[in-house]
Amino acid sequence: MSIRPVKQIIESQPAIEGAGVKLRRAFGFGKTDEFDPFLLFDDFRNERPADYLAGFPWHPHRGIETITYVLTGTVEHGDSLGNSGALGAGDVQWMTAGSGIMHQEMPRGDDQGRMHGFQLWANLPSSLKMTKPRYQDIESAHIPEVVEDDGTRVRVVCGEFWGTRGPVDGIAADPYYLDIWVPPNVKRSFPVDTRRHAFAYIFEGSGTFRDASKPFGVLTEKNGPVETVAREMTGNRSLVLFDAGDEVTVRAGEDGIRFLLVSGQPLKEPVAWYGPIVMNTEAELYEAVQDLREGTFIKER
Repeated sequence: MSIRPVKQIIESQPAIEGAGVKLRRAFGFGKTDEFDPFLLFDDFRNERPADYLAGFPWHPHRGIETITYVLTGTVEHGDSLGNSGALGAGDVQWMTAGSGIMHQEMPRGDDQGRMHGFQLWANLPSSLKMTKPRYQDIESAHIPEVVEDDGTRVRVVCGEFWGTRGPVDGIAADPYYLDIWVPPNVKRSFPVDTRRHAFAYIFEGSGTFRDASKPFGVLTEKNGPVETVAREMTGNRSLVLFDAGDEVTVRAGEDGIRFLLVSGQPLKEPVAWYGPIVMNTEAELYEAVQDLREGTFIKER
């Protein structure tokens, strides 16, 4: 087995989206070749309702899939196809925007005002950019969890892990989306197909993802008057981008570590952005904007 080395560690940065929702963005709206087929990853975690209640009012999507995973609170949603509902703690919604959809997502928090979830965007290949939109709403109870003797827990949202398949299927990039908890000071390895791009996003505790047999983190360059090299634990709200290999190894810190392990087959296609619309060419973007202006954006009803 070949352990994937750490290519880069990215600390998610504050951002404001929708009608004023405060969140943290790990990547997106830029050069995303190293994350292909993924385009964007947001961590919306707040304990102040004023920071999220304005939500994400009606907006368009075309050419992508959006994956919303709720940990705490609820997210009410509706769309131009007539779908509506609410995602609760542990629920997942996988939306294939395809040829075009208008929708809204309104975070509501829990009884204590807390809201926490993630949104990942996955690109669609050119052959499926204009496919029929669809939803997969998965309740928490239907997401299988694998528990190991050492206390390691893996929720399998999408893909397969140790013989257990997740409930989300039929996704173009054949992604794997795992929610993993490793207990304090435990070392574990997780297989990842060598053909995939992969990243981990840490949202509880800390750990090391390189040379994991030793009690320190990856080598990280620090910018300053003198360039130095320091060893650090990788912790909360950090994204770890992996290089090539067939497994990811982690050693949890003193408080354990919980992270999302996400991987997908690169599409290797050109990407043209216009906010929530992602196509392959500027001409296709122009057509999408014209459709919005002329009221012909929605192709399926």
